[in-house]
Amino acid sequence: MLAPQRQQAILDLVRANGAVRVGDLVREFGVSDMTIRRDLEVLADRGLVAKVHGGATAMSSGSTEEPGFAAKSVQQRAEKEAIARAAAAMVGPGTAVALSAGTTTWTLAHHLIDTPGLTVVTNSVRVAEVFYRSGRKDQTVVLTGGIRTPSDALVGPVAVAAIRLLNVDILLLGVHGMSTHAGFTTPNLMEAETDRALVGAARRLVVLADHTKWGTIGISTIAHLDEADVLITDAGLDEPAQRTLGEQVGELITVEGE
Repeated sequence: MLAPQRQQAILDLVRANGAVRVGDLVREFGVSDMTIRRDLEVLADRGLVAKVHGGATAMSSGSTEEPGFAAKSVQQRAEKEAIARAAAAMVGPGTAVALSAGTTTWTLAHHLIDTPGLTVVTNSVRVAEVFYRSGRKDQTVVLTGGIRTPSDALVGPVAVAAIRLLNVDILLLGVHGMSTHAGFTTPNLMEAETDRALVGAARRLVVLADHTKWGTIGISTIAHLDEADVLITDAGLDEPAQRTLGEQVGELITVEGE
């Protein structure tokens, strides 16, 4: 297969799946890792894909663009892992904790499966599945119903009604974007409403957002910056943004991605 043909085939895979991994493409096309990385650079230079660590994703098209779970799962994996470890340290045994949908909270869930006595409220099928698979008898998982979004969140009036009946100690919230003007945002209107219900159910709000979320604005605001008791991000966030966020949120924690 000639390089242009292979690059078109890669682009078709990105558009169909939202994201691709270098390792998968090496096996798919029977070429070297370096060849695939060059192909992705060519596509990125043409503005057709966005390169991320270990692969590429489809280009975002605006404030209502909602990447699927697979697309987001290949982005900033080291940063999300470091953020998840820091967030897990805030959750003690016997806590009633809410986890919103998203790949960062999904990563966090893996760090919480060994915490005894948790009650976990979530609107994420993926997050709930992590706890179900652990098989712990001393953990309770409350999965809201609702309409499933491309990012595997359960949203809408059914989810909101269920959440409004509950009270939790801490909400660990993943977001699509954050900015001074818009606050913490999402590209899905119903997901924003559901996340706002989670915020209202929690005594403490901890937002998990890697540095790429700064300056990204989804169509709907979940919460203003000053509503966050804690924001955990990574050291890739530039100093001006750190200063701005440090003045707005209750506590800013930055971690080093590995």
